[in-house]
Amino acid sequence: MTSVATYLDHNAGAPIRPAAVEAMVAALAIGGNPSSIHRAGRLARRTIEDAREAVAALCGAESSEVIFTSGGTEANNLALLGAVRGGHATRLLVSGIEHDSVRAAANGAGVPVTVLPVDRHGVIDLSALDRLLGEGQGPALVSVMLANNETGVLQPVAEVARIARRHGALVHTDAVQAYGKTLVDLPALDVDMMSLSAHKIGGPAGVGALVKRAGIELLPLSLGGGQEYGRRPGTENLAGIAGFGAAARAERRQDLGPLRDHLEREILATVPGTRVFGTGAARVDNTSCIGLAGVKAETQVMALDLAGVSIGAGAACSSGKVRPSPVLIAMGEDEETARSAIRVSLGWNSEAGDVERFLGAYMEFAGRALKARATRGEKETHHG
Repeated sequence: MTSVATYLDHNAGAPIRPAAVEAMVAALAIGGNPSSIHRAGRLARRTIEDAREAVAALCGAESSEVIFTSGGTEANNLALLGAVRGGHATRLLVSGIEHDSVRAAANGAGVPVTVLPVDRHGVIDLSALDRLLGEGQGPALVSVMLANNETGVLQPVAEVARIARRHGALVHTDAVQAYGKTLVDLPALDVDMMSLSAHKIGGPAGVGALVKRAGIELLPLSLGGGQEYGRRPGTENLAGIAGFGAAARAERRQDLGPLRDHLEREILATVPGTRVFGTGAARVDNTSCIGLAGVKAETQVMALDLAGVSIGAGAACSSGKVRPSPVLIAMGEDEETARSAIRVSLGWNSEAGDVERFLGAYMEFAGRALKARATRGEKETHHG
């Protein structure tokens, strides 16, 4: 067992960037409330607005369109519940591969919810979207994530928006896993709302944003002061927001595709019974969703952890639950296959050596697992 961990679970949460830590420490030293008009308050307000500009710039938005939240989950809830309660939608259409926070918010909104199917590669069925929007009555909100958190598969969100516009529907995209990993451009996507999270790009956990186009009035999820343009009351998380802004400013597009592709090629060529999910579609270049037939994901994660390598099993928010991946089930996989999938996700500090250490640990574990499975099979044959 090594004492030096190799971290390859950036989709769950990236290690915090030094620039974000520095910005947070500086913000904590200000000591003022951003709503106060004295000097400390003005410094706090300036810190928030500087961060707002940085977060907006990384997704092609205007700073006035950014509403800071406690993270991607709150941003998703504010988008769906705020739109319904604000009278913008009397029905919701969400894809079958959405994050739990989108599914839960939709199911708790008190309006009809339609689940949009995806194909075997995990890409939304656009013809079904067109048909279902036309069949329903009343204003609709469509929520389709930009990049899937488990497979990395990118969705044709701009085309989703084009179809939705034809039916007079609003569009929200959960861009948490795409932000900083691929080009995210609000005007090009033509969506009305977009959810973001700081800790996926090397910022602190506990802060995110909903980017909202002007003219869409959302009913707040809580009541209180007039912070964040009255859409998210409560004193702002100054240090968290400062760290978010610093992470956004520090983000530089990396070409992680060669590392990811090398990892997948080696596993598929060396370990019998392995599969990589979502390869038939465009993906963000940092994510691999890998299945090892007959071996549960949690077993693989624990074995790699003992070898000093950190990876994920499905969505981090669900990693403590023993259940098959709902994303892979929506893609048509059976439950046993869906229970075998691990997720390897690279990020801002990933290097070739990290991939090699993962491959060494994974192949050693897979060799033992396959040998044990073969031994069990021989015993069953003998006793049979």
